[in-house]
Amino acid sequence: MRIFVSVTTLPPQTLHWLLDADPAIRWQVERDLLGAPERTWLATRARVAAEGIGATILAKQDADGQWAGGAYFPSPEFTGDGVIERQAGAQPWIATTWALKDLRELGVDASVLAGTAEKLAAHSRWEYGDLPYWGGEVDVCINAFTLATGAWLGADVSALAGWFPAHRLADGGWNCEAEEGRSVRSSFHSTLNAVIGLLAYERLTGDASVREARRAGEEYLLERRLLRSRSTGEMVGPWVTDFIAPNRWQYSALAALDHFREASLMEGTAPDPRLAEAIALLRAARLDDGTWLQGSVHGGAVWAENDAPAGEASRWLTLMGTRVLDWWDAATPS
Repeated sequence: MRIFVSVTTLPPQTLHWLLDADPAIRWQVERDLLGAPERTWLATRARVAAEGIGATILAKQDADGQWAGGAYFPSPEFTGDGVIERQAGAQPWIATTWALKDLRELGVDASVLAGTAEKLAAHSRWEYGDLPYWGGEVDVCINAFTLATGAWLGADVSALAGWFPAHRLADGGWNCEAEEGRSVRSSFHSTLNAVIGLLAYERLTGDASVREARRAGEEYLLERRLLRSRSTGEMVGPWVTDFIAPNRWQYSALAALDHFREASLMEGTAPDPRLAEAIALLRAARLDDGTWLQGSVHGGAVWAENDAPAGEASRWLTLMGTRVLDWWDAATPS
């Protein structure tokens, strides 16, 4: 249950720019930045399935419930019809897992996809091991996306939820390379994806059995201030400050802060003071007009362009960055 309504300090012209956007952005601006009545932002959210990015992706669904004929990658038989090919040879973002992740994050109501969970159970298998879709596979990031999406669509993913505590590493987090023995240390990328998926699962199902594992993963990130190696104190990589939208799987300080905001609002807790350095980094990246610039966007095929090109003002990043700072500043006034 949300307990916080922000009153944003975003400049009026930038706020107007955010509102003059795809309904997938507009409804979140109304809810998170303006504190609009629920009926207002729900009405805007209902438009996501009928127009703009959300409608484009929905229209590409196959009769068997999949997108592009595959679970994580397009099937070899997929012809590429209807996609925007941005960079040849790059990871495509058009198969089932990515389409559903996009639709969920855009705010499409699960009722619009009635029957999809059952179709995927019957027809979709992972490229890894030919495993059934809702059981997940061995990659923690893929499993996190699947857990959240399954909870959203009403699939029984309780067994997959139990996978996360069982596969958490000794230092508290997760690593996609751990299952094949290539690492025994957690990864910022994998751990953030895991805790995001676990939070979504708990919020959508009410199942708190994963809370301890999620909080351990969050503690892994907090101990490192969301930014730094615990052993050396150095910044863990250039991707920490490379804010991109959509971030797909890649870690950034902004993506992590947005998660901690969501967890704080769900649980009714104050911001952890260990977020302060990441908050300062986020604030320093904001331009005078209140916007943030798009980072090095991932290449690869998409069904629809979701945001600005690299180097231009990003509506998604500006929405996320503003709501994080509004939340932090309201709870920790200077």
